[in-house]
Amino acid sequence: MMKRFSHKAWTLTRPLQQQRLMHRTTVLASPHPSPVNSKAKLATTPYYNQSTSLPAPSRQALGLRGYHPPAVETLDLQQQRALQFLRDKKTSLDKYVFLAQLRNSNLRLFYKLVNDQFEEIAPIIYTPTVGEACMEYSNIYPFLAPPGSPDGLYITLNDLPNLKEIIRDYCAKACMDAPEITVISDGSRILGLGDLGVNGVGIPIGKLQLYVGAAGIDPRKTLPIILDFGTNNEKYLQDPLYLGLKQKRPADAAFYSAMDQVMDGIYDAFPDILVQFEDFQSDHAFGLLEKYQDKVLCFNDDIQGTGSVILAGFINAIKLAEKKSGLRPEDHRFVFFGAGSSAIGVGKQLQAYFMKQYGLSEKESSQLFYYVDSKGLITMDRGDKLAQHKVYFARQDNAGAQFKSLDAVLDYVKPTALIGLSGQGQAFSTDLLAKMGDLNAHPIVFPLSNPMTNAECTFEQAMKTTDERVIFASGTAFPPYVSNKTGRAVTAGQGNNMYIFPGLGLGTLVAKASRVSDGMIYAAAQGLASTVSPAELEQGHIYPALTRIRQVSAHVAAAVAHQAVKEGLATNPGIIDIANNPEPKQSLLQYVENQMWDVNHDDHFAVAASSSS
Repeated sequence: MMKRFSHKAWTLTRPLQQQRLMHRTTVLASPHPSPVNSKAKLATTPYYNQSTSLPAPSRQALGLRGYHPPAVETLDLQQQRALQFLRDKKTSLDKYVFLAQLRNSNLRLFYKLVNDQFEEIAPIIYTPTVGEACMEYSNIYPFLAPPGSPDGLYITLNDLPNLKEIIRDYCAKACMDAPEITVISDGSRILGLGDLGVNGVGIPIGKLQLYVGAAGIDPRKTLPIILDFGTNNEKYLQDPLYLGLKQKRPADAAFYSAMDQVMDGIYDAFPDILVQFEDFQSDHAFGLLEKYQDKVLCFNDDIQGTGSVILAGFINAIKLAEKKSGLRPEDHRFVFFGAGSSAIGVGKQLQAYFMKQYGLSEKESSQLFYYVDSKGLITMDRGDKLAQHKVYFARQDNAGAQFKSLDAVLDYVKPTALIGLSGQGQAFSTDLLAKMGDLNAHPIVFPLSNPMTNAECTFEQAMKTTDERVIFASGTAFPPYVSNKTGRAVTAGQGNNMYIFPGLGLGTLVAKASRVSDGMIYAAAQGLASTVSPAELEQGHIYPALTRIRQVSAHVAAAVAHQAVKEGLATNPGIIDIANNPEPKQSLLQYVENQMWDVNHDDHFAVAASSSS
């Protein structure tokens, strides 16, 4: 039985397992008994601010009479007003700014919107709108939060000697005891938009909002970090309103030296923190993962998260193609348009699946994949020096022939699946899509680039040019397509990383894993694929509905935690005991769900009774 806190006990931060079903109370909590004015200050911080839902007795006890109009509202009524105001905004960027302001003033109401209206809010706080927000970040930054309110940790090359002090001061100002997870980027390759420098901070902020909304990570335990190591984007270097360092990025040696200092500083302050690397340019993304993945608790979402979520989609797409057209899994041929870190990560995950599931050798499985970059099909004898990460999948069976265009590659390979991770909008022309339809009874087409303007094709284009036979998933949300055959609206599958990284992070933290292994990444994909029911698969769905995102994240987390136990990486005795039971699946799921922070639980926002003052 969970121990109750006394009426005199104050808790700003609690372990996840202690954040469940405490006694309900209407006043706020602080770590130590404090005078009323200290409690009042706490009550007006973004996390604890209840605004017009704070009852009259609590306003009196906290010395907050006169701070609000007299009406006392429910959280649902506050949400109704916020939704109305949000929907009146004319542009997505205006909606983004409003939601940022709300998050930095009334965090509970913000996450109430995220939880209850996930399908509507997620595209605003993350892709596709976050791409536009990042491009405009220097222009909108002053209007996203009250003055002095911490909303992302900015670390420059010049800050490295004082890094420990900077981290400590930021966490104190943000009422953050010991963050459990950080998303960190240097802004060098934001989505498909290139080098955005310090403007890329919107990505770590957005990712961590999804950790909270989709997987129930306590928002007080999240730390967004942007590393301002300069930018090679001349537009920003010449822009007087750009807020980042106006200098070129360092050479590789200086970059890795700086990253060593950053990682040392973070882990010195928080030894158990989970680091998610995000949107580093490809060579550095692979370099950082190779350097740190076996040393500290970390993963790269662009490489491993993307690979995992697309693998989950392909697990179900392969089942669907076999059921509908009899295509054997080992007869698939995959053409990737784009050969960056995400594309290679997807290929590696798919290769591992074919080796484990169908018994193919490493060589046999690698031959299923064909990669196309800006110079055509990647071959070992193409005549140019290949980036190291491209070498593994480079073809050696082309007999000297070179294929310079995607169209020529399709004629040569006759693929069953076409995957886009190029960042080139409309690269899959109607002719190419029609060709995929001619080659396959049920072609698999995944235009995965973000944001929507960079998607290789739209859902509508893929449906029309393949006579509605396509098995489709995109990296961004597309409007439903109204079938010409049935008149029904068909929803596009969305192979978005938000299906994977929140649950992967939650499972890692719940297990108290010492490392994030390849096996845990693979287990996350299997956990996600398993959430698609046979009925959904029959209807052509290869991903679950986003309305079930918290349930999906819990399943992914349980699979990840179980795998951590199998590999001896879990250190949480509770998880280890459950996982070693004969039938642990349901018990693991229940355990995970019990750790999830929930915006609807009053005890997460409550302060003990006023008698404690």
